Amino acid sequence: MNHPNKPRIGITLGDPNGVGPEVVIKTLADNRILNLITPVIYGSAKAISFYKKQLNIEEFNYTQVRTKGQLAAKSVNVVNCWEENMEITPGKASRDAGKAALIALKQASTDLKEGLLDALVTAPIDKQTIHSDEFPFKGHTEFLTDFFGEKDSLMFMVSDKLRVALVTEHIAVKDIAGTITKEKIESKLKLMEHSLRKDFGVVKPRIAILGLNPHAGDNGLLGTEEEQIIKPLIAEQKNKGKLVYGPFPADGFFGTGSYAKYDGVLAMYHDQGLVPFKAIAFENGVNFTAGLPIVRTSPDHGTGYGLAGKNQADETSTREAVYRAMEIFRYRTEQSTEK
Repeated sequence: MNHPNKPRIGITLGDPNGVGPEVVIKTLADNRILNLITPVIYGSAKAISFYKKQLNIEEFNYTQVRTKGQLAAKSVNVVNCWEENMEITPGKASRDAGKAALIALKQASTDLKEGLLDALVTAPIDKQTIHSDEFPFKGHTEFLTDFFGEKDSLMFMVSDKLRVALVTEHIAVKDIAGTITKEKIESKLKLMEHSLRKDFGVVKPRIAILGLNPHAGDNGLLGTEEEQIIKPLIAEQKNKGKLVYGPFPADGFFGTGSYAKYDGVLAMYHDQGLVPFKAIAFENGVNFTAGLPIVRTSPDHGTGYGLAGKNQADETSTREAVYRAMEIFRYRTEQSTEK
């Protein structure tokens, strides 16, 4: 059963040796959040206790979930996912920590699929230590896309100022150009437009598409992808009545603040989109996986080993990820109710 007035938000701790536990605890330490959601942490009570003591945070209480699906509505709930004797060493990458992060992610994803949660927020994982035969993926996005049986999804970075989606995600720079096809861009554009309408309430989205090459190819002088692939696609979309514009050179587009004229920006590759996004919206930016039947968000930073256990990590992005997950779930619920 869904709870539209108080969504059940699952929150994975991520890598227990990174900043995940700290930013999750800090986010949920403000009891006012319990008026809005029922939070369910997937990790371990031992990890929570360790970081409470390490960070000297006294005003943080929780209830351990003893029976699957039975949650305390007015408390932070903790699902123990791994063995309590696992050693926690803040700031140090380890295979054990990667295994723990994977166990928590799988448990939270299973509960989400079974309808025991309404949305999921994932704290950062270490892609090196979590990678295994059990997790042959390059990140959360790819894992969740596979887990929920979808062929494609969209890495969508969102904030109040800017929304940036990616055509290609976690691939080597040398492989980007060969991956940019009309079909690939069209698929991501369709997911983006659908998400802007379904998840953010934009009735007629205005979308800017960036070029792949410097100066958006400079009319073929610096690459042919714009002339042969991107421009014809944009022309087709305009003929269908879509408000799609470009291709824009990325540097000038962000440098002049042109992004403010659009509801979303489709970038060709990871750093082209994420570098300006994080420069503009690092503290309150959120990573949202669009195109899935479920709601999943994440803070827009990594494990932050250098800050782990030092009470220096900023929880703003994690708090925004929780609020964004709540808002998107509520908006989807309202939409389905109206229909």
